[in-house]
Amino acid sequence: MHLDSKAILSAFPFLQKVVSRFPSAEIYLVGGAVRDLLLKGKGADYDFMIRNVPATDLEEALSREGKVVLAGREFGVFKFYPGNRGTIQEVDIALPRREVSLMTGGYRDFDVQSDPTLPVEEDLSRRDFTVNAMALSLFDGRLIDPFGGVQDLQSQRLRAVGDPLLRFAEDSSRLLRGIRFACQLGFEIEPSTWTALVSAVPRLNAHRSDGSFVVPREVIAKELLRALVSDPVRALDLFDQSGIVQELLPELIPMKGCPQPPEFHSEGDVWTHTRLALSHLLSPKFTEEFGDVPADGELVLATLLHDVGKPYTIRTPERDGTDRIRFNEHDRVGSEIAMKISHRLKLSQLPREGSLHVDPERLSWLIGKHLLLVHGEVDKMRGTTLERHFLNPNRPGDQLRKLIFVDGMASVPEGGEGQLEGYYALKRRLEEIERLSHSKDAVPKPLLSGDDVMALLGLSPGPEIGRLLSLLREEQLAGRIRHRNEAEDFLKSL
Repeated sequence: MHLDSKAILSAFPFLQKVVSRFPSAEIYLVGGAVRDLLLKGKGADYDFMIRNVPATDLEEALSREGKVVLAGREFGVFKFYPGNRGTIQEVDIALPRREVSLMTGGYRDFDVQSDPTLPVEEDLSRRDFTVNAMALSLFDGRLIDPFGGVQDLQSQRLRAVGDPLLRFAEDSSRLLRGIRFACQLGFEIEPSTWTALVSAVPRLNAHRSDGSFVVPREVIAKELLRALVSDPVRALDLFDQSGIVQELLPELIPMKGCPQPPEFHSEGDVWTHTRLALSHLLSPKFTEEFGDVPADGELVLATLLHDVGKPYTIRTPERDGTDRIRFNEHDRVGSEIAMKISHRLKLSQLPREGSLHVDPERLSWLIGKHLLLVHGEVDKMRGTTLERHFLNPNRPGDQLRKLIFVDGMASVPEGGEGQLEGYYALKRRLEEIERLSHSKDAVPKPLLSGDDVMALLGLSPGPEIGRLLSLLREEQLAGRIRHRNEAEDFLKSL
């Protein structure tokens, strides 16, 4: 493994200017940036540590080269925006520091002391996992790896720095990060680290004296979703095996062992069906159908929860006298459960522009509508129904199509394969509607407005106008009316 420290240094001219002002300064690339460079040859984020420069002097020097945003000045931590941004927009810069945990399990509950003269190795000793506890000297190319991070990278192993019980007791959110890293990197969690992680899971719901959670729900939501988006099935398995599902998503547990009618679901119980649906989010067939854009947090969570209502609505021939196992209204019940989970974990608090943001209303709507094609034959559906659900810019129609696709792929009848007939029929109908458009719009624009209808027929405002517009729109989406004069003739004929 080779790291070109000179190339990294030359990519950040402001670092060289810091050294010219402070000749004794030592600059290191640290943490995940070193890990990613060793694994992939590139990194998304760059974190630097600068020794032998007092915090006030470092802040003043950086201010000459760009914008410094307070990110913990008293701890010697700065978020820096270079004047010449080059390949990145922001850089985290810190002095070496000691952290003494207050042992509450809170990720911010540390007594932090920066020390410009602190040895690099001591700074690295406070970090969570060995693969994140490495530093690269940018002046002599020396890789500082006091805890065997390189060997763990080569072995594809995630291991806590020092005593894993202590690491997780210091900060309970680290156990979620551990699972997230295992999913992102494809690593196995080292046995003693895993044992300590499992023992720490109950502390995820610990409360402070004021009633607030020690681990903020937003932090939990972020780590859960990052793991699920990286590798949906492995994330679910690790969350389940560690006890995290029981602790944070207990509504999912009844899916285990919940039977399904074998004539439609030979794949197994609801839990097995859900795992299978999640696996198809990363399948070649999904990529072929929707492109190589990864599924976002909203779609992954909708897939995870789409059948969460089944155990709460199950009716069987033996117990209820039904003709077969049924789950009447499980879509509605599931949408309500999803809404409760969204609010409990504060999923909507994640940045709206990011891929992890989950809108509770959209999530609930997706789950409530995932059986739309089961409740009616696609070829007989009104065009306005299809438009309202799949072509409405105010609804996540594309997400619903993807959810229907993976649900169909995971619904395996006896002796058959995934059921996608309904999905492909839907695709044909939507393509027919889109072909009616004579512009770049996905669907044709309405031929007449409400004002046009009132003027044409001499009517006053009221519900009748909406009814007529709906009838007209249905004719237009069916391709039977294409021009304004045809629309006027149709209304007059009524």
